[in-house]
Amino acid sequence: WRNWRQWIRPLAAVIYLVSIVVAVPLCVWELQKLEVGIHTKAWCIAGIFLLLTMPVSLWAILQHLVHYTQPELQKPIMRILWMVPIYSLDSWVALKYPGIAIYVDTCRECYEAYVIYNFMGFLTNYLTNRYPDLVLILEAKDQKKHFPPLCCCPQWAMGEVLLFRCKLGVLQYTVVRPSTTIVALICELLGIYDEGNFSFSNAWTYLVIINNMSQVFAMYCFLLFHKVPEEELSPTCWQISLCNNHLLY
Repeated sequence: WRNWRQWIRPLAAVIYLVSIVVAVPLCVWELQKLEVGIHTKAWCIAGIFLLLTMPVSLWAILQHLVHYTQPELQKPIMRILWMVPIYSLDSWVALKYPGIAIYVDTCRECYEAYVIYNFMGFLTNYLTNRYPDLVLILEAKDQKKHFPPLCCCPQWAMGEVLLFRCKLGVLQYTVVRPSTTIVALICELLGIYDEGNFSFSNAWTYLVIINNMSQVFAMYCFLLFHKVPEEELSPTCWQISLCNNHLLY
C-alpha cells in the first residue's frame, strides 16, 4: 500500500478496459432488441461519450494524486475534476431511467454547489499562498465599480470588505442550491413540481427563478473578485509561480 503510486494508474487502466468489455456488449444487446426506439439509440450514444469522458477526468485526478505536492491547491482541483464524471454518469443514468432522474439530479446539483465553493477556495488559497499580505494588496488597488446592471449600487470597499463579500456572494449559492434541490425533491414526491412547465401554479417555476438569481449573483461575485487581483491571477504570474515551485522541488 505504501507503493500505491506505482500500481494505481495500471489498475485504473485495467478497470477502464473491463468497463468497456462490459458496457459495449450491453449497448449492443440493447440495440439488438426487436423495436429499438430513438430513446435507446440516444442512451447508447450517451454511453459512448461516457466511456470517453470518464478516463480523461479520472486520469487527471490520478496524476494529481501521484504528484501530490501542493495539497492546498490540488485538493480543490481534484474536487472540481470530479464534476465531469459525476455529470456524465448522471446524464447517462437519467436518460435510461427517467423515473429516477429527479433523485440522481439531486446529488448532482448538490455537488455542483460544492464545486463552486471549491473553485472559490482554490483562488483564495492560491492568492494567499502566493501573497500572504493579500488584504493589503487589495486595499492598494484602485476602487472598482460594479458591473452593469449593478453599476448604480454602492461600491464595495477594497481589501477585506471586498474579499468577504465576494466569498459570501459565492457561498450563498452553496446553501441555496442544495436547499432548493431538497425542496424540489419533496415537491416531486407531493406531485406539485411539474418540471419543464413554466407556470406559476407549480413549484418548478419558483425554484428555477430562485436558482438562477442565486447562480447569477455567485458568478457576478466571481467576476468581480477576479477583476480586482487580475494582475496577480494573470497567466504570467501563474507561470512564474510554477517555475518557482519547480525550482523548490
